[in-house]
Amino acid sequence: MTVQAQIEQKLTALTPDVLHVENESHMHNVPANSETHFKVTLVSDGFDGLMPVKRHQKIYALLADELSGPVHALALHLYTPKEWQARGGERPDSPNCRGGGQ
Repeated sequence: MTVQAQIEQKLTALTPDVLHVENESHMHNVPANSETHFKVTLVSDGFDGLMPVKRHQKIYALLADELSGPVHALALHLYTPKEWQARGGERPDSPNCRGGGQ
């Protein structure tokens, strides 16, 4: 199973309305086909009433194995359904890596 698939599988525990896991390793200075840099967009009622740091802690707990191993960077965009709707279903683009994409 790929690292991306492992992340997706573990995050389903939060019963997301929206779940996008994107491998952004190609945007960084890493070997081809790497799975080291990911962006997660997750919308869940489970985030209702939680400050951003508590939302992040939930994700870190679920992905502890990946974060202690192959995953070097994890961009998190975590919303309640109401927040997601207010954003028009849009999440921010990732910035360009200063040394990557080569």
